[in-house]
Amino acid sequence: MVRRVTIFGSTGSVGCNTVDLITADRDAFEVVALTGGRNVAKLARQARELNAEIAVTAHEACYQDLRAALSGSGVEVAAGSNAILEAAERPADWVMSAIVGAAGLPPGLKALEQGQTLALANKESLVTAGPLLMETARRHGATILPVDSEHSAVFQALIGEDISTVERVIITASGGAFRDWPEEKLASATLAEASAHPNWAMGQRITIDSASLFNKALELIETREYFGVDPAMIEAIVHPESLIHAMVGFRDGGIMAHLGPPDMRHAIGFALNWPTRKTLPVERLDLAALGQLTFREPDEDRYPALRLAREVMSARGLAGAIFNGSKERALDGFIEGRIGFLDMANVVDTVLAKTGAGSHMGREITLDAVLAADAEARRLAGEEMNRRQG
Repeated sequence: MVRRVTIFGSTGSVGCNTVDLITADRDAFEVVALTGGRNVAKLARQARELNAEIAVTAHEACYQDLRAALSGSGVEVAAGSNAILEAAERPADWVMSAIVGAAGLPPGLKALEQGQTLALANKESLVTAGPLLMETARRHGATILPVDSEHSAVFQALIGEDISTVERVIITASGGAFRDWPEEKLASATLAEASAHPNWAMGQRITIDSASLFNKALELIETREYFGVDPAMIEAIVHPESLIHAMVGFRDGGIMAHLGPPDMRHAIGFALNWPTRKTLPVERLDLAALGQLTFREPDEDRYPALRLAREVMSARGLAGAIFNGSKERALDGFIEGRIGFLDMANVVDTVLAKTGAGSHMGREITLDAVLAADAEARRLAGEEMNRRQG
């Protein structure tokens, strides 16, 4: 049976990998919608190659360029956030949510409201609005499949298992660009240095988040929201080889580990073809040649993002939206050269303290509430960066 698919964020790293897998198995899929940002040339090329029904750019100023690039193709063209939401309402069997940041939440919710299967690469959706996302899926009979390599690994390790028998979930971290740096050198880390990942080929923002372990902090929260396990059961460990993506420990002392190459096409391909498995064009591990796997305990003084994540998991409510919004704004500040590498965690810590994140525990999580908390966190983060520059 041909599967109808939509890809939100098709021009990013995850989106491009999804497009490549669909292209390699073209007869199995029909493409409904592709959405992207300012790279309209790539978006138009993908839409032509996949014969998409519609291509949408998030930026209305890019509409004419996209329209010109798709002239004569028969592909519909649209622009703006409302157009992305309208694309999410189109009938599809499977939707990839790969828009970066909190902007991915509204179209993901809209897709779930149609009862679709949502392949979730946008971890910010669960971090900012986990209960809302999971309840929307339940109410509309939709399915959420994790696409982060770590959560895909946990999902696969739990197939056929009773989650009540789980006593620990271990999320691995590569350690990022600075895993071997002395701590005193981190304050002088440059944008170029933070943007070079030793193992994975990813976009700039997630690569920087990997270096600060903010990416892992988000994934700790994501684990709690998706799998519903007690935060005390969730661990992070630095694994420089990036071959074990996650481990699940059971009450009998056994641990299930999921191994694979550092290639996002595995997790994407698993979700794309679920509940079956298909042959994927990824490297096969040679364990004898590999020789060994190593692990390190993460130092939360060196990586304060992990401590902040635990505070957010304890507070719940809108604390995740505040955490993510301030993190995204602080990351903008680092990329813009306004603050240093270590300042990012300090900015987030300050915003959480100013908003009294714990006081949001009982507040109802609605889309409007999440977006308002996100906007307030970004505003406060901007003020804090101004103060540090001042």
